[in-house]
Amino acid sequence: MKKSTRLALLIPPAAIVGVLAVTLATTATVNAVATRAEAAEITPYGERVPVGDRSMNVVINGDHPETIVLLPGLGTAAPGLDFAPLSDQLDDTYRVVAVEPFGTGLSDQTDEPRTAANIAREVHTALEYLGVDRYTLMGHSISGIYALTYVEAYRDEVTAFVGIDSSVPDQPGGDAPIATDSLALLDTLGVTRALRAFTPDPYEGLPYDASAREQMRLLANVNSAAPTVLDEMAHASTNFADASGRRFAADLPVLLFVREADDDVEGWVDLHRTQAASVDRGEVVLMAGEHYLHHTLSREIAQDTRRFLEASR
Repeated sequence: MKKSTRLALLIPPAAIVGVLAVTLATTATVNAVATRAEAAEITPYGERVPVGDRSMNVVINGDHPETIVLLPGLGTAAPGLDFAPLSDQLDDTYRVVAVEPFGTGLSDQTDEPRTAANIAREVHTALEYLGVDRYTLMGHSISGIYALTYVEAYRDEVTAFVGIDSSVPDQPGGDAPIATDSLALLDTLGVTRALRAFTPDPYEGLPYDASAREQMRLLANVNSAAPTVLDEMAHASTNFADASGRRFAADLPVLLFVREADDDVEGWVDLHRTQAASVDRGEVVLMAGEHYLHHTLSREIAQDTRRFLEASR
């Protein structure tokens, strides 16, 4: 028997449990203290607008007649900052409105269920307050699902949809439940924070300055397992199920930027080609990049968006 194995057998299980309990108690305390301290380090950005009895944060760049509204993917902690490279590429031609739905960025939390209908209604209320009534909807990831509901409700306002590796109805795995209880527990115990401290900065080497990266880190600690985000995760399978078989209106121009080598979802490219083929003017642009295509390919996305929207007028 190896020495390490003999030693393990000599340690009582109760002692192991005790050490683990003390460790988790320590990480939980550190997490709670750090979260309170970091709240004071978050620098306000954007503009807060009233949506019901709460406030939603939006970041507006550019001053042009045509507007593009950006909607984030699930779990994006600070959409207004995350979309900055893309906004920078678009705002010389368009007014760009990056919306931070409830539970993300500097927007309030909410106890309204995170159904696609509620999210669409809340985003529209914010845009209505801003006087934005004619725009291209550009959505990343799960916003492709929410966009179906949004366009059905506000078709007279939406002039086109642009997807950034956007989710599509009936994609394999879309209806799989997310273990939100486990995520909440790991966050409360400080395990998530500890793991994040030992993983590389996901924004390192990307077109974000040190200040923006730090703010996104702080907001990730605050928002990643916040109640509203967890509820959105809990509703994800239902939102996908409700989108099954649905299509955009045939007269809506649809441009889809799609990661060409996605091994996570079977038939990813073909699913988007099918969606594009369901409208009168649909196009798929394949891109060599990661799921957050706008982190590294914003210039190319902006160029093709301009070309497509100009041709769709």
